[in-house]
This record gives sequence, structure tokens and C-alpha cells, in this order.
Amino acid sequence: PAMTRQFDAIVLGAGAAGMFCAALAGQRGRKVLLVDHNQEPGRKILISGGGRCNFTNLYTAPDRFLSANPHFAKSALSRFGPQDFLALVERHRIAWHEKTLGQLFCDGSARQIVRLLLDECEAGGVELAFGQPVTDVGHADGRFRVTVGGAEAGAPALVLATGGLSIPKLGATGLAYDLARRFGLKVVEPRPALVPLTLSGEEALFSTLSGVAAHVVARAGKGSFREAALFTHRGLSGPAILQVSSYWRHGDPVTVDFLPDLPPGWLRAAKRAEPRTTLRRALARHLPDRLAETLAAQLALPGELANLTDRALGDAEARLANWTFTPNGSEGFAKAEVTIGGISTAGLSSQTMEARRVPGLYAIGEAVDVTGWLGGYNFQWAWASALAAAQAL
Repeated sequence: PAMTRQFDAIVLGAGAAGMFCAALAGQRGRKVLLVDHNQEPGRKILISGGGRCNFTNLYTAPDRFLSANPHFAKSALSRFGPQDFLALVERHRIAWHEKTLGQLFCDGSARQIVRLLLDECEAGGVELAFGQPVTDVGHADGRFRVTVGGAEAGAPALVLATGGLSIPKLGATGLAYDLARRFGLKVVEPRPALVPLTLSGEEALFSTLSGVAAHVVARAGKGSFREAALFTHRGLSGPAILQVSSYWRHGDPVTVDFLPDLPPGWLRAAKRAEPRTTLRRALARHLPDRLAETLAAQLALPGELANLTDRALGDAEARLANWTFTPNGSEGFAKAEVTIGGISTAGLSSQTMEARRVPGLYAIGEAVDVTGWLGGYNFQWAWASALAAAQAL
């Protein structure tokens, strides 16, 4: 066989974390090989943020990330923040804007972020091997051997940056988990996150509202988010629902406050002010017509408000503030923006992302059990974890 080519580090996965890590290590003078089975790098970056790439969030803080170890992300995030990545975006003269809630997007296209990362890789002299599957990974005498497209490469450091199981049609695989397990690292059960939830049975009646959205407060587990919820033909979606999906487990309820802006007692006040109006009309003042109609029908309080007791109205109000859905599942990895769970942080250094038991093995980005909220947080984790590893390579 041909000679094994030697590198200082081999990075598997040319997504956000892998490209950034390879670029930074290359710019520190390391000889780096960046490998991806996809022909084009950054495929998930390209579809992110509706094609505009929500590349960071100004309000990044460790409490906006989920992990079995909530402290793990602190070190990396403190060393590379949103302003640090923003400075790079501006250096590359990419126009950007803040949308809402600290979310930063390209004015143009997500392609600009992929271009930035490739340009940074070029500046670091990174060697690229795209469109070539990894067929074998070996480890002996403190060195890793990776077989890529029939050729062998060796290095004392191997970085797992191949992401999670989200969006398999873009090439997502469980490679990082398989390799991690092979090297004795534990994997926290991966589940779809930032994903629409599905309803069945009696709750399926809400599918008739497909396309209707409302500003709500949605809750599941310890998560509570005030944003838009959207009814779909399969169940529930929209930012508020995608957010709580990370905190939701099978069998758990999701509760929705449909009228978070109204003061307690608003329905009884409406009865005093307009005794002749109906519950449906009172709801339609604050909610889309079709939603008001469906909720009123579910509450089954017909006729004018004047004919309803204050107690019945109080009960209706309480139900509207705490409407319970019991999803039967989610739309799965096919529609999940990210994967929650992944390579356990217990086996990694929070300073360098290196595996404690396997010197030279690193795991970064979505492959690790650190998952951010919707809105640029997962990109910021990719950048920060990539830097932490690159500085140690």
C-alpha cells in the first residue's frame, strides 16, 4: 500500500465546528487534514436560518445550553463569545443583521459563512479531503490512522466533529458516536431536538388549524418559552414549540398559555363590559379566528357571556392559560435542527475537549452532549468548542 501521509491533526467532519477547528489549528502552524464524506462542506450551514445562517446569538450564556453536565460548556463559551465570531464575520466583510432575541444572520446567504470558513482553512494551509468516506480508523502507539478514500493518513490527534443524527438527507450519521464508543467514551442517548411535535387521537382536531400561529408561552419539563406557536397538519411547531421540544420527553405534557398578555380575570371583566358577546367573540379579539373558534368549541360554553357564571369563566380562563397537549412523538431526526445528547462530557476535558482516557482524541460541536436553544446558540457552541480544541492541538 501507499505510504501513510503524516499530519499533526486529522479533523473528521467539515461542518461549522470541524472547519473552524481545522482553520484555527492550521493557523497555529499545525499540519491539518480535514475530511468529509460529503462532496460539499457545510451542508447544514447552508440550510440554516432559512438559508441566511443564524451564526451566533448575542445573549449566549451557559444556562441556555442543555447537557448532563450543565457546567461543562462554561469554559469554552467564556473563551470565545459571540463578539469574537462577529469580529471574524466583519473582517470578511459579510453584512449581517440582528433579527430578534439576539439572533444574528447574514444579510446575504449562508454561503458566505461557508466561504469564510474555507478561506480561513486556506489561510491555515489545511488539506481538504471531501467526498471521501472514512473506511477505517485505527489507534496504536499514540497515533491515529484514518483510511480515507483508499489512502491512509496518520496523526497524533484526531478530532471528532461529524455532528449528530439530525437531517440524515444532508449526510448526518452516527459516526462520531460509533468512534467514541470504540475508544471507550460513553454516549448520552441521542434524541431529536428543536423539532416539531406530533399530536394524535382527540388532539388531532387541532390539525384543522394547520398554518395558524399565535404568540404563546409554551412549557415542557424545565423549559418555558414565550414565542410563536404554529399548528401544523401533524401537530405543533413554531419557535416556542421547537424550543420546548429540547426539554420534552415521551409521555410528558406540553402546556400552552394562549393569552399570556391578558391579566387574570380578563374574561369576567369582558362579561361585565360586554355581557351580550360570546366566548368565541371574546377570544377572537386576541387570537386568530379559527383558533378562537376551536378553543371556544372545546371549552363548550355556548351563548352570551351574561348567561355564564363567573366560576365557569374563571375555569375557562385557567384552561386557556394552561392548555395541555400530550404529544405522541416528534417529527424525528429528519426534521430536527439538532441532536440532544451525544458524546458524554464526563469523559472530556472542558478546557480542551480532549478525551481524558485517550490522549489525542477530541470531540467538538454537535457530536458532544451540549445542545443550545434555538437562535444561533448551537453555532456559538460549534465555534467555542472548536477553538478550545484547536488551541490544544
